[in-house]
Amino acid sequence: MTKKIEPLVPLLPLRGMLVFPTMVLHLDVGRERSVQALEQAMLNDHLIFLTTQKDIEIESPEDEDLFEIGTLTKVKQMLKLPNGTIRVLVEGLNRAKIKNIKDQGLYYAVDLERYDEEIDQDFEIQALKRTMLEYFEQYIKLSKKVSSETFATVADIDEPGRMADIIASHLPLKIQDKQEILEIINVKERLTKVINIIHNEREVLNLEKKIGQRVKQSIDRTQKEYYLREQMKAIQKELGDKEGKTGEVADLSEKIREAKMPENVEKIALKELDRYEKIPSSSAESSVIRTYIDWLISLPWSNATKDDLNIHKAEKILERDHYGLEKVKERVLEYLAVQQLTNSLRSPILCLVGPPGVGKTSLARSIAESMGRNFVRISLGGVRDESEIRGHRRTYVGAMPGRIIQGMKKAGATNPVFLLDEIDKMSNDFRGDPSSAMLEVLDPAQNGSFSDHYIEEPYDLSKVMFLATANDLASIPGPLRDRMEIISIAGYTELEKIHIAKDHLLPRQVKDHGLTKAQLQLRDDAIKILVRYYTREAGVRELDRQLASICRKAAKLIVSGKKKKVVVTEKYLTELLGKKKYSYGQAELEDQIGVATGLAYTSVGGDTLQIEVSLSPGKGKLILTGKLGDVMKESAQAAFSYVRSKATELKLDKDFHETTDIHIHVPEGAVPKDGPSAGITIATALISALTQNPVKKEIGMTGEITLRGRVLPIGGLKEKSLAAHRAGITTIIMPKENEKDIEDIPESVQKDLTFIPVSHVDEVLKIALSGAKK
Repeated sequence: MTKKIEPLVPLLPLRGMLVFPTMVLHLDVGRERSVQALEQAMLNDHLIFLTTQKDIEIESPEDEDLFEIGTLTKVKQMLKLPNGTIRVLVEGLNRAKIKNIKDQGLYYAVDLERYDEEIDQDFEIQALKRTMLEYFEQYIKLSKKVSSETFATVADIDEPGRMADIIASHLPLKIQDKQEILEIINVKERLTKVINIIHNEREVLNLEKKIGQRVKQSIDRTQKEYYLREQMKAIQKELGDKEGKTGEVADLSEKIREAKMPENVEKIALKELDRYEKIPSSSAESSVIRTYIDWLISLPWSNATKDDLNIHKAEKILERDHYGLEKVKERVLEYLAVQQLTNSLRSPILCLVGPPGVGKTSLARSIAESMGRNFVRISLGGVRDESEIRGHRRTYVGAMPGRIIQGMKKAGATNPVFLLDEIDKMSNDFRGDPSSAMLEVLDPAQNGSFSDHYIEEPYDLSKVMFLATANDLASIPGPLRDRMEIISIAGYTELEKIHIAKDHLLPRQVKDHGLTKAQLQLRDDAIKILVRYYTREAGVRELDRQLASICRKAAKLIVSGKKKKVVVTEKYLTELLGKKKYSYGQAELEDQIGVATGLAYTSVGGDTLQIEVSLSPGKGKLILTGKLGDVMKESAQAAFSYVRSKATELKLDKDFHETTDIHIHVPEGAVPKDGPSAGITIATALISALTQNPVKKEIGMTGEITLRGRVLPIGGLKEKSLAAHRAGITTIIMPKENEKDIEDIPESVQKDLTFIPVSHVDEVLKIALSGAKK
């Protein structure tokens, strides 16, 4: 092997590949320095030095990132591609070693020590060459990844070193292994290295072949075992042996008859069982049929619980678990009374509508207990897919019945109390409309033959007592709402909350926190302060959380040994829970100009709403702020138009709408507000601001307005009245057509409020404006 010093040659680093001498191959070059090196090579006898990077991730390799030994090559052809890269055809010439790397600015160049192979054909080299060629031929026969034409080409090569290089390039080696071969300058050592590698690869291929044969034999054995098993089953059947699938089918057949299905369903079940028996166990359809039969067997087709029709007992349970809610209790007792007389009345479909925390779900449990029925609950919040109600067809992978049928299986009886929780939270998308699927479930005329896609056969839901809960009646589609009997639960008065805290919430929290009645006592005045200043809600959920907080603090005091008994008084309550969270009493401390108190009904109960009007010189702009919905914006426009039409009577400047900017604002701007009941409130605040006449602080009002000043009826009077009572308002102005709704308001609230029905805005102004300034 002779060494020669090669003058300065451009350097091209390779990533993930290697070029042997005498090899001809294409390269794609994209890096800027590499492109410049190629450009220089074309000017320098087309010679370029190729060496491989140790780490292919490095974008700009330094000296230590490159292997020292590479290949001196000649650029045969260069072609620029549309994507900016350059494709070159190179031919390997000689092995070469880097002596020095020089940065030429745009590219790297290297001083090389080039190795020219001497052709030495001694006997040992000839023997190694023949051995390598023989091993390579055996490798090709085993691998089948290298063509016989390649072997013929390799066999024609005379130079042993070149043959070793060509064979190494065709072997599935890592770059590191190929680099090791490239770095072996001595031909004998290189031949020995390649022979060892081919030998190892051949052994691996032989082992793979043996493993493949074993797998094939295993598969053949499995098929043979399957055939023998089928024969064994036939023999078992002839002998009456109950083991294996025959016994399983017999058990399923017995269970089908014990399930007391309707005749048509039992016929289908037995037909499916016959199919199951004939289909091999290894078949995918076998498990599908088995699951379907299991569902048919597990559903309650005829077994029902016996109703406990003792009205007095039911009344005691309802009174024990819930304070107030007279309308719901009365409706349940009416149903029980009629059921006792007829024993055939279709179960009602009741929908309990009210804000969170008023006890809708717990009331459903109490109804089930009072009737002696099983209770099952499913949550419909976020259900978007019709298949969740009706189920999936059995042709789908992983198909299962819908939530209704799943609930009936869980109930284990045909007449449970079935709670459809959060029915107003269902939504629809491209997968279907679940609320439409609920129509069949909740229609008394149709649910006697409810069809689930998975079960396929009609299922009788007519004996089920369906209860639904919702926060917002407006979110329930009209056809679905039409099939339910709506019972509104508005919320609790302060007196009712105190009773609930004393009789229900506190005893439960004391027990849950491991305390006794002797260890923790809440005085009546403390409970009243807790309800009034630490909660503001329609239900009692926050009240329950505050009581839990008191119990935790009491437990800590007792366990730490600081106290043996905790008595919570009004004064001590502030120490335990901190400063009061809410103010109670008048929304305004004195009569205000341009500020009126409205009453709103939201999905979480009633609330008070301050309407503020501000005037400023301008060009007659009407500005509305406070994140108002479309309906409230229209109410403001209608109120403004009414005021303009009454400008003369109100002794306003006839051009006030052109010279004054009017800003109507509803505070708490981040909270969305909408609802057709703020018309008279906006009109009153607007007229108050324009006439500088204050609005009485103790008055709250609700009602929509027409352009002629008529006051239209509203909804949610009970909820709004409870909110006004909580806020300390004493007088409510309301539409005359809502007088009939006053009887729904609890007497304890009615006695503290004065209701004034009105039919025109003129009446509102006479009552609401204090007349301090005419």
